[in-house]
Amino acid sequence: MSEARKQFEAVFPEIAEEILESVRETGIAPNAIEWLKENLFYNSVGGKLNRGLSVVDTYRLLKNKKELDAQEYKKAAVLGWCVELLQAYFLVADDIMDSSKTRRGQPCWYLQPKVGMIAINDAFMLEAAIYILLKKYFRQDSYYVDLIELFHETTFQTELGQLLDLITAPEDDVDLSRFSLKKHSFIVTYKTAFYSFYLPVALAMYMAGISSPCDFKQAKDVLLPLGEYFQVQDDYLDCYGDPDVIGKIGTDIQDNKCGWVINKALEKCSPAQRETLDANYGIKDSAKEAKVKQVFADLDLQQDYFEYEEEIVTELRKRIANIDESRGFKGEVIEIFLNKIYKRQK
Repeated sequence: MSEARKQFEAVFPEIAEEILESVRETGIAPNAIEWLKENLFYNSVGGKLNRGLSVVDTYRLLKNKKELDAQEYKKAAVLGWCVELLQAYFLVADDIMDSSKTRRGQPCWYLQPKVGMIAINDAFMLEAAIYILLKKYFRQDSYYVDLIELFHETTFQTELGQLLDLITAPEDDVDLSRFSLKKHSFIVTYKTAFYSFYLPVALAMYMAGISSPCDFKQAKDVLLPLGEYFQVQDDYLDCYGDPDVIGKIGTDIQDNKCGWVINKALEKCSPAQRETLDANYGIKDSAKEAKVKQVFADLDLQQDYFEYEEEIVTELRKRIANIDESRGFKGEVIEIFLNKIYKRQK
């Protein structure tokens, strides 16, 4: 485990206790406090923490500091954990909606003994914890309202993406006529890119004293297509990645996912190939999945992906090179994101 991750993880027990203390002040029964504590630790820790760590790393880069003093680090880490709490809130709810069985190598929270649909309220509690922390650590700062508005806007954007995803590709009602690359772009931008890429950087920008709308637009104009590229990679790797490297076997075809690969296939396929896709996509049957993959192979979708990747990375690098850094924002912030995901295999 990296030192950066260890340092970041060490902050969580402190802020979890602060959340619990604010709840104790209501006089609620002790068993409710214990329930919330388990909810916080079970659902917020154990992930890759990339989003939360990105807040700290971006802030450090914007302030041009190798090391932050204790107070600075704590505030940046609190913002990072607020992003992780938002992620936890989404995932607890998402697992119920998708009837998922495992998350991060353990049973989903709603499948824990005695939890069940109480998990819906537990998801709301994870979201509410964000605003307890923002009030405690940032109420005196000039950008406090900006932080609150950013979290509210990002939550709404993510829920819009989830809505379109759920009604476009329900597992029990396969209809490929609902799919399109345009819908896929909206879903991944709203469901993933806003909270995974733009939110951590925007939070660090506010804390670093960068407040120009132009700078936030510059960041968004690169981070959103970068986030879309990241999700397209995920869709590609689900179909073509090495399970030993990724750590799982792809399920998008059998799960009726509105991914980039199927949408690209629908754009290119012949009427006969479309019939094959309609008859076999979104069905939990490995033989039918193989027929879909054969259409993908016949269409040479891997080559389409390689071409897409080079085109989008060229465009992103051009946008990064054109960023105006005169007010304090740095293109290097986004270059680091891009270098981490370019040609990734997992």
